[in-house]
Amino acid sequence: MSEIDKEYYGQYWSIIKKIEKMVLDYLESILESLSTDEEHALAEHVRSRIKRSESLIEKLERKGLTTDVNSAIKNITDVVGVRVCTHFVGDVYTIFDALKESERWEIVKVKDYISMPKENGYRSLHVILSIPITEDLIDDGFSGDRIEDVKVEIQLRTIAMDSWASLEHQMKYKKDINNTELIISELKRCADEMASTDLTMQAIREMIV
Repeated sequence: MSEIDKEYYGQYWSIIKKIEKMVLDYLESILESLSTDEEHALAEHVRSRIKRSESLIEKLERKGLTTDVNSAIKNITDVVGVRVCTHFVGDVYTIFDALKESERWEIVKVKDYISMPKENGYRSLHVILSIPITEDLIDDGFSGDRIEDVKVEIQLRTIAMDSWASLEHQMKYKKDINNTELIISELKRCADEMASTDLTMQAIREMIV
């Protein structure tokens, strides 16, 4: 994160960082509690990021909103973003169920693109958390406007879904591409085939267990 981004967040930077750590710590604890051993971890990896100021401003401008940090925290649902990649589809929903157990936040929105994929084949489970700003998150000497909560988006997906989304994202921004319709069709076919493989692997896992 650049100094420009930290300057944009101002006194809220510390709060945002603490919230990011809180969510990551909780995920680590539930992954450890749900995994049978180190060789059979529930997640392949967990990554997080705090949204850059440039991206926040662009998003706010598209929505016709003011671009200050208070507006960003109030209106943007992925100020903090976390991505959890699992080995199996069933693990996505196991982690989601564990997220629902915490009293530290409220789940305000769920977008299940696994059961209902996007038209292009994209699959992932998006969970929006609303995390209240409690006194333990505020540093001494804080003088900014008090905010009620910060939104965190958690994306849960399998390794296969993540691989497809990463490649599709890279190709989406290529310029001067020929055969665009064919490429879109082939990407959709690949997404469907990978989803079929995910389901087959889940079925094999259940037979072994």
